[in-house]
This record gives sequence, C-alpha cells and structure tokens, in this order.
Amino acid sequence: MNSEQQYIDLYQSHRDTVYRHAPACMNAPRDRALEDLRRGGFPSTTSEYYKYTDMQEAFAPDYGLNLDRRPVAIETADLFRCNVPNLSATPCFVINDTFYSDGRLEASLPAGVYVGSIAGFAERHPEQAARYYGQAAHTNHDAIAALNTLFAQDGLVVYVPAGVALEQPVQLINLFRSTEPIMANRRILFVVEDGASAKLLVCDHSMGDTDFLSTEVVEIIAGRDAVVDYYDLEESSIRTRRFSSLFVTQEAGSNVLVNGITLNNGQTRNNYRARINGEGAELTLCGMAIEDREQRVDTYSHISHRVPRCTSNELFKYVLDDRAVGAFAGRILVCEGADKTEAYQTNRNICMTRDARMYSKPQLEIYADDVKCSHGMTTGQLDEQALFYMQSRGIPLSEARMMLSVAFTSDVIDRVRLEPLKERLRTLVERRFRGEPARCAGCEHANGGSVKG
Repeated sequence: MNSEQQYIDLYQSHRDTVYRHAPACMNAPRDRALEDLRRGGFPSTTSEYYKYTDMQEAFAPDYGLNLDRRPVAIETADLFRCNVPNLSATPCFVINDTFYSDGRLEASLPAGVYVGSIAGFAERHPEQAARYYGQAAHTNHDAIAALNTLFAQDGLVVYVPAGVALEQPVQLINLFRSTEPIMANRRILFVVEDGASAKLLVCDHSMGDTDFLSTEVVEIIAGRDAVVDYYDLEESSIRTRRFSSLFVTQEAGSNVLVNGITLNNGQTRNNYRARINGEGAELTLCGMAIEDREQRVDTYSHISHRVPRCTSNELFKYVLDDRAVGAFAGRILVCEGADKTEAYQTNRNICMTRDARMYSKPQLEIYADDVKCSHGMTTGQLDEQALFYMQSRGIPLSEARMMLSVAFTSDVIDRVRLEPLKERLRTLVERRFRGEPARCAGCEHANGGSVKG
C-alpha cells in the first residue's frame, strides 16, 4: 500500500472530527485536496524533483495526530525562550500544530493588524479569511500542500491591512513537544495588503527525545507596493522530519524577501513556489543549510515571472560534512510577454568530506524577449591554498576551516534586513561550525535545560 493511502483512509474515517475543530475557511478546500492527493499520491524517487527525498518512506510510520485538538498543558511564556538580543519582536507560539497566546498580543499591535490563530481570524474577519486562505497554496501539483490542507486545523495568521507599517517584527516560535512520535500539520497565512509592510521570523525547535514529523504550508500574499520579509530558522533535532511548502504571490511594485536557514535537523524538504503577477515586483529568495552526520536537506524552487519588468534574485548555499546529503533543484520560468525580466539563480556548495553528497539542478525557461537571466552552480571543497596561508600565519587548521566556512555563508546572512537577527545568525553559524550545541544561546527551557539538538 502507498503511504498516502493510510492518510486518505484516516481522513475519511475522521472527517467529521477534522471539520468540527476547524473554521469554515480551512474546511472549504479539503475535498479538492483529497482528490488531488488521490490522483497524484506521494511522489516517488523516480520523479524528477524527488530523487533525493523519499516521501513514501518518511510517511510510512504510524505517527499520532491530534485531531481532537487536545491542549498541551504548558505555560508557553515560562516553558521556553527564543531570544534574539536587541530584537524587539511580538512573540507567539505554535505547540505541535496548535496556536497558543498569552492574551497580550493585541495590546502591542497597530489598529487593524491581526496576529493570532486562523480560527480567531475567521471569526473576526470572515471575508478576508475566505478571500485569502488557500488562495496561494495549490494542491494539484504539491503532495505536501495537499496532505497539509487535508489535516490542518489551526495555525498562525499575520494580517496587515492596506497602508499600515508593522514596525515591530512578529516572531513565531514553533515547538515540537511530545513523549510519543507525533505528526503536526502547521499552517501560516501571511497577508500584507497594498502599501503595507511587515516582517515575520519563524523559529523551529524540537523538545523531547522522540520522532517528529511535520508538514508545513506557508502562504505569503503581498499586495501592490507591499514590503514583506519572511525568515525561517530551523534548529530542530536529528529525529525531526520536516516537509514544507511555501507559496508567494506578488502584485505590482511589491518587494518580498524570503530567507530560509537550516542549522540543525534530521531530514528537511523545502518547496518554494513564487508567482510574480504585477509589474515592478522584486523577489529575493535565499537560504543555506549546514549539515553533518547523516542529515539531509532537499530544496526545490519554482519562480514564475508572469508580467514584464520584474526582478528575482535567488541564492542557496550548502555546507555538508560527514555523510550529509544536500539537493537543490531550482526552476525560473519567464512566461511569454514577461519582457525586460531580470532573473538570477545561484547555487554554491562545499563538501567537507568525500562521503558528503550534493546534487544540483538549476534551470531557466525563457519565453520572452529582452530579458537578463542567468543561472549557475558550483560544488567543491574549502580552498587549500587559503587554508595553508592561514596556518602559516599561526591559525590552527580547525579554526581556519571554521573561518572560511563562516565567510562562505556570509552573503546569505547579509541579505537579512533585520540587524539584530543578522548579528545573531552570525553567532549561531560560527557556533555551528565550531561543533558547539546546535541551538540558540538564548533558547532555553524555564528550568535552564537546553533544547535537544
């Protein structure tokens, strides 16, 4: 039996329970997602873009799902801190796949801005919830999105109405917490309407020595002249598997930055799909992964330029040690009529050992005239001459390797538009290359213990 069949059967057996614990906007697309999952199933490793991620194998185990929405008995503010020094942010929590709030969010938000659960958004803003939820995430060609749409019952909404600048970034702390293997279906809806601006930082952590599996769907909707930053920092555990699909739609004059960084994980699959629908829009899509042991990160991106005079810049970097495996498949599509497009795609990788593996496939499809487009890929090792020079100046080999590795990742971090986060990332990356515990120095349990890495 294919792995997806057990989820189809589970959904059909518990459909009423799923519907009862979710708002109407989340229930509306479920039947379409069910048909898409039935028709397409989970992709096999023979498919072009899933050669290095076996979804059938990853979803075969019997993970628990919290379909009855039983609460986790914790006090989030006391349980966990995810601090970025000097970053004044609006914090909120998702425990497994349930939104939690201490009730202090609204007091810190400008009028008209909503940060909270999808259920609360649907209750307070039913028209906007129906208009935006599920509109960017397409389930017909994305099994992760289809499965998530089938089971997701809650999540986070960041809604910024037209003309409002949300100066203080929102920080979502995603926590996996369980004593038994569990699957979470997480959802984020990030809407920044015409002329508005906002920044969202998502931090993923795992607590507990057990197996975790997550599907995540993020919808970013940028209106005309909107400015949007989305940062995704993954610091989970070796026993965590994450399957994420992020969808972006952009209108004219919008500026969107998406930056995804994996510092610690077990297995990660990230899909990025962007549709640039309005002239003059700009998209920066970048990310990096630092992997060792037998960790895996697989990235797929598809940027669709549908109108003239738009720009996209894409940069992904991997540093792979031990027996780690990385994969990148990027596709830029310049549609007919999208003249004067500028689109640039770069993938750079370092394999620190002979056993590390990197697979890369950058692609360009151009059906328009008068465009500036390029794509490129390199995979190699640290510069031996630079290492020799640094050692000749008295720098130990381990320190020289660390310094060159940090320098290699710097241009991804430099694209961060939050200075406190940029400084924190530099520290975290250096700690990671030094082999120190793979966690934020400020991310702690209330009792002083650290998150397992």
